[in-house]
Amino acid sequence: MTVFSPETRARFAAHYPEVPHKLTHALGSHALLEIGALAALAERLPAASIEYNKADLPIGVDGKPEASGLPIGETIRRIEQTGSWAVLKNVEQVSEYAELLRALLAEIRPEIEARTGAMQKLQAFIFITSPNGVTPYHFDPEHNILLQVRGSKVMTQFPAGDPRFAPDEVHETYHTGGGRELKWREDLLDGGSEFPLGPGEALFVPVMAPHFVRNGPEPSVSLSITWRSDWSFAEADARAFNGLLRRIGLTPARTGRWPARNRAKALAWRVYAKAKGLR
Repeated sequence: MTVFSPETRARFAAHYPEVPHKLTHALGSHALLEIGALAALAERLPAASIEYNKADLPIGVDGKPEASGLPIGETIRRIEQTGSWAVLKNVEQVSEYAELLRALLAEIRPEIEARTGAMQKLQAFIFITSPNGVTPYHFDPEHNILLQVRGSKVMTQFPAGDPRFAPDEVHETYHTGGGRELKWREDLLDGGSEFPLGPGEALFVPVMAPHFVRNGPEPSVSLSITWRSDWSFAEADARAFNGLLRRIGLTPARTGRWPARNRAKALAWRVYAKAKGLR
């Protein structure tokens, strides 16, 4: 079965890697993404690969939200009533999900590698959310396509690389092992773009584009297929090097977005990190 049509692949190629855009998919009600299968998957995964908490959250949070207090299997099986948000991380640890991830990315591999080179660190994440749940404001380090499988949601996305929405210092802290929590202010909202998603729709999220998500009135299941590139790793390492420079009192120039390569700072960080045993 082909999940991404030729028209979808052409649209993706025209916008990747820096412009957020909606796509369509034909994944349908895949057996691996049914609620019962996801609950069973969650019970198989190691604890480090599971994150879940209450879904009734503000857009901005400080630190980790409170857990729901229920076991993960029960949380997912009763997602319509539990008022929860859950993410199953690195589901490619399980062979059936690894096969699904590889098959999906294989369809768009030519378009990806034509722009950002070889795909690296292929990962998949599955989000299961109760009605009206909120995923707070944050960013992620991967190239990402979010496929909506069940229910609906609206992602509000903000420009990647703009320090108004994600200060350089937060990026630098994150890429040296810290958190990626972003401070939310209502005056940021005018800079966001809303992308409503229903079953059969998908959204491309550029590397480190800040965003938050509001779930619709029904339980939601979304599959996030992600990859990294030499470019994304170089920007991350350049951010880390900027953090080092800032700690010694300098004010470094901001890293460049694609197609800037950030090679000098990335190499400097890699040499430093190796010398310090950080990797």
